[in-house]
Amino acid sequence: MPNLDLALLVGSVVTLVAVLAAFLGTRIGLPALLLFLFVGMGLGDSGLGYHFSNASLAHQLGFAALVLILAEGGLTTKWSEIRPSIGPAVVLATLGTVVSILVMTGFGYWVLGLSLPVAALLGAVTAPTDSAAVFSVLRGVPLPASLRATLEAESGLNDAPVVLLVATFTAIATGHSLHGGPFVVGLMVVLELLGGALLGFAFGAIAVYLMPRVALPASGLYPLATLAWAVMSYGAGVYLHVSGFAAVYVCSVMIGNGKLPHRHAVRSFAEGIGWISQIGLFVMLGLLASPGRLTLRTVLVGVVAGLFLTAIARPLAVVVSTFWFRLPWQHQAFLSWAGLRGAVPIILATVPMSQHMARADVLFDVVLVFVVVFTALQGPTLPWVGRRLGLVDPDAARDVDIEAAPLDRISADLLQVRVPEGSRLAGVTVAELRMPPNAVVSLVIRDGHSFAPNGRDVLRVGDELLVVTPAKQRDVIEARLTEIGRGGRLAHWYGVRAGETADEEPRRAESRSALRPRRLR
Repeated sequence: MPNLDLALLVGSVVTLVAVLAAFLGTRIGLPALLLFLFVGMGLGDSGLGYHFSNASLAHQLGFAALVLILAEGGLTTKWSEIRPSIGPAVVLATLGTVVSILVMTGFGYWVLGLSLPVAALLGAVTAPTDSAAVFSVLRGVPLPASLRATLEAESGLNDAPVVLLVATFTAIATGHSLHGGPFVVGLMVVLELLGGALLGFAFGAIAVYLMPRVALPASGLYPLATLAWAVMSYGAGVYLHVSGFAAVYVCSVMIGNGKLPHRHAVRSFAEGIGWISQIGLFVMLGLLASPGRLTLRTVLVGVVAGLFLTAIARPLAVVVSTFWFRLPWQHQAFLSWAGLRGAVPIILATVPMSQHMARADVLFDVVLVFVVVFTALQGPTLPWVGRRLGLVDPDAARDVDIEAAPLDRISADLLQVRVPEGSRLAGVTVAELRMPPNAVVSLVIRDGHSFAPNGRDVLRVGDELLVVTPAKQRDVIEARLTEIGRGGRLAHWYGVRAGETADEEPRRAESRSALRPRRLR
């Protein structure tokens, strides 16, 4: 059988096995990412016998998968939710990362007896939270929007500085000297991060301007174009010697929150790409791992290092980073426990292996052990911890799903709105939506049947609405539907905004003026 055909056969079988593993993982409460890793181990030397030991290739493929995972995370992140939390998230991704690295460096140097460069490398490799793990686990937990947004934004932002630091510490550990000292290195890291963020902003702004103005011949082209913009921002960042990871995340967040045509299809496509990237990434890392190489000492070091990171380094980093924002202690406790590690530390552990650092395989095994043990411990317990801290609200209203498509030759948009279970849009009449002038609910699809609604028709869970609106009023329509979905028919009377819940707004209001009806612009 030709090698390419065999690869297609094996790849499809492995993908289906991984999809089944994800299904089973959901049923038994284990993170699917770990099961993908076990699938790879089952294919490797200790299982079916497929040998894979190319650390350089694993490093390159891992970074490519991480680009797609970050793009998916950015495209599905709502700016209205992360905007209030961007301050704590940025500080956690920078100052918190530095604190974690310093604490773990001290642990590696004084407790494990590592040389200072290798101890610093251990601290840098284990510092970042993993965007794939955070995105896949937290979005199934009904947490306060600000808390979930802080964790998601942190995991998307902290990869960029850590990648630069791991490369620096690897160079030092392999005998290369620093040019200019620690201050110059730190300054270069900051400049590369800022440069990558600005580049991502520029690419995102161009994409947001161009894409709604081009009616492509097929809706399937919009997801491809969107992902191409995000990946192009990463490539341009690497070419210009700025942070490509910062560029791809910022670019994706901008595109995902712009007036994106066929937004639901784009996000669904990005989510699928994110899943296949995670499957391929963890299966590959499972192949690279060798359970037969593990010793009792390596396992114990991995468990102790993970325990120290989880119990001391992460909580300390959270306290130092969020002290200025006066977060409630419950939020700080959950942030400390929810700092999930996943593929990113394992990918970063391949960097010293690709540079042929002495005993780099031992470092890889230590990181692998603590990621497996503590992801399996933290992931399934997050809902329980959230409930114990009083942060989980199972009755929280869900946002409506709004899909938009530009109408060719006229300046208008067709919005497709679905009323999900738990949305307070259910029970509201069409007249109570109070649409702006020239916008109309033209059709309601219910149980497979469609009808033209009148103002007295009451919306139900599962309804799909087709709304025709002038393009310039699309933002007003989306904000209005989101407000009603969260606050019910009296959302505007009680001032519930698109970025808040019905329970948050009364605490914000301090006068009766907040209870007056507001007129749509």
